[in-house]
Amino acid sequence: MLAAGSLALAIPIAFLSGDSPTVAADHLDPPTRTDPDLDTLPDFAADIADVYAWHTSSNVIIAVTFAGPQAGKAASYDRDVLYKVNISNAGARSDPEFVIRIRFGQNGTANGVQFENVPGAAAAIVSGPVETNLTSGPVMLRAGLFEDPFNFDLLGFRATRSSGTLQMRNDRDFFAGKDDTAVVIQMPRSVLENGTHPLDIWATSARFGGNI
Repeated sequence: MLAAGSLALAIPIAFLSGDSPTVAADHLDPPTRTDPDLDTLPDFAADIADVYAWHTSSNVIIAVTFAGPQAGKAASYDRDVLYKVNISNAGARSDPEFVIRIRFGQNGTANGVQFENVPGAAAAIVSGPVETNLTSGPVMLRAGLFEDPFNFDLLGFRATRSSGTLQMRNDRDFFAGKDDTAVVIQMPRSVLENGTHPLDIWATSARFGGNI
């Protein structure tokens, strides 16, 4: 059984404008962390932190971070969690035209990752070891541990919220030196573009056989 999982908010990409709006996801916000009626521990592996997406003249790059942030931690490669990267090119949020499925597994003691249905890839399924650049045709993929790219003064935010006085500082980053597990997908723009429509991109996680 697949249970509904953490949901990261959509990131719209406009190919023709540098001022396209984006919506940030909320770190540390899986259902079991925030619901006071649940007494289970947070499901870190299924907790999506952020979805980042950007483009060059020829490629679209998507990075999904999860299972963090913590300093000096090991990456999280949970074989019982399914991650999906959803892409809609219909010009408005709709059912995705592309759904990339990502799962982890083990070959003996070695961790591996499997990407399925990546647009532009030469094969329907691309798999290999983590912490390695995997290529399939013009597509490049990677899964591994990365320093959290999100920059935010959490201490200042909490102080601002409790006092009502702005105490945020641009020289203080709570996430500096803390790590997330992430998957990074680079694929040709040409396989995703639909005229001048922007892309809507969002990610979900789901655990097999249990609740998140």
